[in-house]
Amino acid sequence: MLRTLLFPLLLLLLAQTASAQCTKKLSELPAAPELLGFRLGMTKEEIKTHVPQTAFGKADHFGVTKTTINPYFDPKIDKTKFVGVRSISLDLVDDRLTSLWIGYDETFKVHTAEEFVKLISQSLRVGGNWSSYRSKGQQLRCADFQLIVTTVAGGPSFRLIDIAAEDLVAERRQAKEEQDAVAEANASATGENTEAPPPELVADKDSKTYYPNGCTPSKEIAEKNKVVFKTAADAEKAGFKAAKNCH
Repeated sequence: MLRTLLFPLLLLLLAQTASAQCTKKLSELPAAPELLGFRLGMTKEEIKTHVPQTAFGKADHFGVTKTTINPYFDPKIDKTKFVGVRSISLDLVDDRLTSLWIGYDETFKVHTAEEFVKLISQSLRVGGNWSSYRSKGQQLRCADFQLIVTTVAGGPSFRLIDIAAEDLVAERRQAKEEQDAVAEANASATGENTEAPPPELVADKDSKTYYPNGCTPSKEIAEKNKVVFKTAADAEKAGFKAAKNCH
């Protein structure tokens, strides 16, 4: 009798667990307005066609190319295509777009992570339970992609990530770390010095500018306005731009 009662409950629990998971694939995502015409898998040429002002640097040791588009600051960009957008960060692996980060400003129609989760879930037609991400963000992992929603500088932001590409880069990084560990061990054995890590970047939150490594401010930044970033990409994601005298 007990076994007869437990079986339907088990089936119900399994059904609820399955419905709580996101099974949607990248290939099934619609061209939602919040994606601003971007889609994962785009080539550099397709991105340049979409936003001609996009500039790409060289790929790193892992095949990763990063770039940031700043409709907020760049007067050459048609801002009517990016209303309420502060900045857009693109990560490419082997010249294919694998990560899209879009940060909206405080004028966007929703302001909190919770409101944006509802909006992007409806727009991308994704189901499943979101979980907490870091302090105030939320995330959703689907079949082959991940969505992360946070707030930056008073506005919502989200990141769409190709999981397979992230795993590929992680494998390449691990292989490189193993090679570096061997090289460091050999260098220590021969008494050679290893290279020190690059210094952090200093930024002025009053002028919204940052100073790349090797470039110093023309005048000292007030302590209350001083901000530190690990990389230029981090500074640009937060809405800062490089000081003109540092180009």
